[in-house]
Amino acid sequence: MSKVLSLTKFIIQERAMFPQATEEFSTIMTQIALVGKIIARELSQAGLIDILGSTGATNIQGEEVQKLDERANEIFVQAFEDSHIVGTLISEEMETPVSVSTTNNSGTYALYFDPLDGSSNIDVNAPLGSIFSLHRLSSLPKSNESLLRAGSEQVAAGYILYGSSTILVYTCGNGVQIFTLDPGIGEFLLSAGNITIPRRGKIYSVNEGNRWKWTSGMQNYIAYLQETDAPSGRPYTGRYTGCLAADVHRILLKGGLYLYPGEVKKPEGKLRLLYECAPLTLVIEQAGGIGSTGMERISTIHPTALHQRVPLIIGSPEDVETAEQVLMC
Repeated sequence: MSKVLSLTKFIIQERAMFPQATEEFSTIMTQIALVGKIIARELSQAGLIDILGSTGATNIQGEEVQKLDERANEIFVQAFEDSHIVGTLISEEMETPVSVSTTNNSGTYALYFDPLDGSSNIDVNAPLGSIFSLHRLSSLPKSNESLLRAGSEQVAAGYILYGSSTILVYTCGNGVQIFTLDPGIGEFLLSAGNITIPRRGKIYSVNEGNRWKWTSGMQNYIAYLQETDAPSGRPYTGRYTGCLAADVHRILLKGGLYLYPGEVKKPEGKLRLLYECAPLTLVIEQAGGIGSTGMERISTIHPTALHQRVPLIIGSPEDVETAEQVLMC
């Protein structure tokens, strides 16, 4: 049998090798893992207790809030409200940042998160995820402007995917690791380490129901992927779940690219920079891929608002570079 390595033990080993994997980081990752375990447990009971359906409210994004969206957000906040390490929480479900209790000069980490990605999948038992991004601040933030951080400044990022199994994927800047939750012992165990994305794939993931809202350049690019051309490996196969974390995870493992482009009337797109695009880009780039808007790299964008939206093209480097070339013409 291969050696069994828990998330806790793996992080302790990382601390000995990489200075960025501090004791504070270990504590934060332990709490994120706890969040994943609790959400996974509640999802497994979703049809048995009253946590399905809408709350009747809308969030800052103008989107209908599901009961599980709200509950997942509560779980994140409760996990960090007394951490004394993470001082600020920025969530898709909260209009303004939440400051949590800290002591002395602690609490200078900020956690950005989408508590439950893929909410439209809740009632049909399809994949869901949680996406997170971690920044270290030089001091406790005095304004929202100090929380507007470029993706290149992230200390760590990753996602938890709730599907046939519950997995936690993360990077702290030295490769991408995948841990699978063993519900029998309540531990995340290392299932794949130092993931490398294929340089080119044969899968594209996009919501083609929005095709007629796209620019002609994007419509032409998708048509290009669907053409038959053996030397370039086309046609590509379309795969789309409606859960960003699940679709990007497939691309991470199998190659290809995920796209959520801007639209003619909404060129900024739908996805949020700070807690969706930036963290997933860090994961993909650590695996050798690229995250882009089609015009610029996601990691270089300096946000102007906490809930800023950007287009996203992410995946295998050769596929994303080809998409950029087509869209920039």
